[in-house]
Amino acid sequence: MRTLALAAVLGTAAVGDAYNGANSMPNMVYELLLGGVMSSVFVPALARARLRGRTYSRVFTQRLLLATVLAAAAVTALAVACAPILVSALVSDAEQSQLATVLAYLLLPEIFFYAIAATVTAVLNVRDSYAPAAWAPVVNNLVVLATVGIFAAVPGSVTLLPSTMTTAQVLVLGVGTTTGIVIQAIWTVAALRRTGFRWSWRVRPVPYTWRPVRVGATLLGWVLLYVAISQVGVAVVLKVVFSHGGVSTYTYADLLFQVPYGILGVSLLTVLMPRISHAVAVGNRDGLVADMGRAARYSVVALVPAAVAMALLGPMLTTVLFVGRIDVDAARLIGVALALSAFGLPPFALVMLQMRVFYAGGDMRTPTLINAGMVATKIAVVALAVATLPGSSIVVMLPVASSLSYIVGALTGHLALRRRYGLLGFHNVLGTFSRVLWASIVTGAICVIAVGLSHHLLANPRQAAAATLAAVAVLGVPIFLLASQKIGIPEIRNARALLVG
Repeated sequence: MRTLALAAVLGTAAVGDAYNGANSMPNMVYELLLGGVMSSVFVPALARARLRGRTYSRVFTQRLLLATVLAAAAVTALAVACAPILVSALVSDAEQSQLATVLAYLLLPEIFFYAIAATVTAVLNVRDSYAPAAWAPVVNNLVVLATVGIFAAVPGSVTLLPSTMTTAQVLVLGVGTTTGIVIQAIWTVAALRRTGFRWSWRVRPVPYTWRPVRVGATLLGWVLLYVAISQVGVAVVLKVVFSHGGVSTYTYADLLFQVPYGILGVSLLTVLMPRISHAVAVGNRDGLVADMGRAARYSVVALVPAAVAMALLGPMLTTVLFVGRIDVDAARLIGVALALSAFGLPPFALVMLQMRVFYAGGDMRTPTLINAGMVATKIAVVALAVATLPGSSIVVMLPVASSLSYIVGALTGHLALRRRYGLLGFHNVLGTFSRVLWASIVTGAICVIAVGLSHHLLANPRQAAAATLAAVAVLGVPIFLLASQKIGIPEIRNARALLVG
């Protein structure tokens, strides 16, 4: 809903690209300087601290929170000061660059609140509290929806261009988006307080904690190198999409690609990550392998059907979602990019699982080397696309390049984990993948028939796409479940039994 609302008021041209590009900068800086440390180190470190007793865990958490506040404040101040440099490195058009710079000044303070929310979420997850952090992004999205409503009501030019944006419009858009992240952080802090935890500022981060910082410096160095390599890939992609006027197209396609993983994959890893960290901390190899296999199998069951659906129905989905907010060609281009990159969804989930297993064991070096191969793959595919394809096709190939890199990462990560832990029982995952793929293909055949009939009977492209999606929604799920029952997929049977119970 948030994405549709933003597309409706900003479109996919210069203003939409300036906003989406500027809004990606806080994420880039946050991931480069803070996000990798948080996602990679905090949950395993907090899990190990809990094993040493309640008192140690409480003191360790207090120091971690204070260190986060100090580091995030410094990084945010530096990023805001460098806003013109960040924009000039990505945007060449003068008017678009000016608008993106102003928006960057307003949006880069998000880094501080992203950091607070991420750290507090890690503390909540280790304490087996998942719901508050899951709802926090929803609250953020509601604030952004309200911002879009206010933006639409602010007086301004009918034709939205970087040169026609009023000061009020820019302020509403920038301040409202940042306010969403602020409230998201406040939501998580309030949730942590409800668990009984009291945030104390009377801890001594320096020099009392210098020894663990010195001991962990090597590990953190690998993490920073990991995210630096990642952001090289992000910067290359952003430079290309800005050059070809495809920032919004790429952003919306990537967001839709992330939705199934965000709903299903992240939920699964959020629950299993403290267990995996605990298994590694106590040396329980069998428990670790069992949880890895369980996470991989259920990820496959959830995401393979989603990938097949996106591959077959991507253009129809985006036609229904975006037409009326943007033109038909732009909407279909988003769908084509989504469909062509859908094959990367299952390997993407496996890469995220593998990386967290490495991090749980305190190994930052292996994920960094794997990521270097993934980014090199992405950049090579992007360079090949730029050299050989026309403009719109280049934008479509960018998500494909990412998906190809996920395959490289999943294969390399599996080999590295097998070398460390021995046989991982991955033949069971491949068996589940094969059965789910066949069930998805059977369901996909129904999708193809629905597409053909709807386009034959209905001349309006949006009506035809809506009819196709309605038919798939009504028939697809029961057909998939029936095919799964006939083929025999234990994970689906277990999930159904759990739901019935």
